Amino acid sequence: MRIRTLVTGLGLAAGLAVPAGVSTPAHAATAATACTVELSSIYAGNVDEKDGRDELRFRVDGNLFPRINSKYSTMTAGDTDYASDFEDPTTIVDPTHSASFNLREVTPPAAGSGTSLGSATADWSDCSTLNVGEWDDLPSQSISGTDETYYDYRVVLRVTGI
Repeated sequence: MRIRTLVTGLGLAAGLAVPAGVSTPAHAATAATACTVELSSIYAGNVDEKDGRDELRFRVDGNLFPRINSKYSTMTAGDTDYASDFEDPTTIVDPTHSASFNLREVTPPAAGSGTSLGSATADWSDCSTLNVGEWDDLPSQSISGTDETYYDYRVVLRVTGI
């Protein structure tokens, strides 16, 4: 009798199993409806000031990074800085909003908002094919021009599906 109960129990358990393809697997991809955009890195090919170093901040969504007014990141030609050097500037893009990371050269000791050197941008087309949790580093974007001297920066932004 116990064997019959065991066989019946196994049969019921097998009958309750959901056929393959009916349920959504736990690892199924979900298309992103928006993306975070964050600074990944910035490379200084040539800096703006005659003294050979720039004091830099980013303006993103009206906020300056680093956030503390007297803070900035100092770069010389050949330097690479990362998001943490600027207190991780991040914003969101979706089908109706784009993002601009405006690089600004500031003058210490009161850094303020400084002078715009140019912007790196991201929009929905940069991340519309991502799934939730997927990320991609966009190709580096050049910010270059002449102010005190010729300057050239390469900015890499990272997009992550949300």
